[in-house]
Amino acid sequence: MAITEQVQSQTLTAFAQDVLQGLSGAPKKLSSKYFYDEQGDKLFQQIMRMPEYYLTDCELEIFKNQKERILQAIGQNHFQLLELGAGDGMKTKVLLRHFLEQGADFQYQPIDISPNVLLELEESLRAELPQLNVKSLPGDYFKVLHELRGDSGQPKVVLFLGANIGNYVLEQARNFLRAVAQELNPGDLLLTGFDLKKDPEVVLRAYNDPAGITAAFNLNLLRRLNRELGANFELQDFKHWETYNPVSGETRSYIVSRKDQHVFIKALNRSFHFEAWEAINVELSKKYSVPELETLAGQAGFSIQQHFFDKNNYFVDSLWRVE
Repeated sequence: MAITEQVQSQTLTAFAQDVLQGLSGAPKKLSSKYFYDEQGDKLFQQIMRMPEYYLTDCELEIFKNQKERILQAIGQNHFQLLELGAGDGMKTKVLLRHFLEQGADFQYQPIDISPNVLLELEESLRAELPQLNVKSLPGDYFKVLHELRGDSGQPKVVLFLGANIGNYVLEQARNFLRAVAQELNPGDLLLTGFDLKKDPEVVLRAYNDPAGITAAFNLNLLRRLNRELGANFELQDFKHWETYNPVSGETRSYIVSRKDQHVFIKALNRSFHFEAWEAINVELSKKYSVPELETLAGQAGFSIQQHFFDKNNYFVDSLWRVE
């Protein structure tokens, strides 16, 4: 890289730097974490309520039907309850309400990269659970966890729900979970959601819904590039595409160029060439078998305490203990 390019890269936002790196590579890629601007947050909340998006209903069913077992498995009545990627808290509220009704003494600390989501969550919690002790923490998961380490002698229970772990390839998932374990103390707990391998048609319908909400969610990323980085993407010149590999369990989302074209991004002061039908890799959602997730737990420094399955065995929330 030339000196002038190095100086320029140092002045770019993290968003712009990631876009530069991702669109300069082969194949092209953009991080799914940038889906979540204000409009992206709203679209994702719609996705979670789609009938085809079984993940939300399955995890909600687990919490409604097994909330007593989950609290018993936690085995503590006095703890810090942290949630990584809290979102709108729709499913978590089932647990929060039950924990409060059972007299558990805890502070709920939702952590999310999106301040917009946390503000909305706080407002809804004040209205629905005014007795809840809540302290929202915007920012990077590990930075926040590190700042909280040693902050209290209370045991920690960390929630990482909604199959968010599936956004990482296996090695990344292992490294992520190891990093979480390192920021916790022996005996602390992690409740993690895993989407399980199942009929490929069921999986694909969840990520390529007939109403086109998922497509709108993915293409909103281009709209964000236009707004924040001065790009000139024409959304009608791109399409959403989804694939699922039942062997690896990987569902991958792409934004595909419908024609040979150039797109200029003002913040980067450069154009990017897209061949006809060239794809931008924008999201991974990996599905697991139970043996695979149990192996993952051991490799990351946890022991399995208990599994909680939905009635169809589509999904599992797995409670792990830091060794």
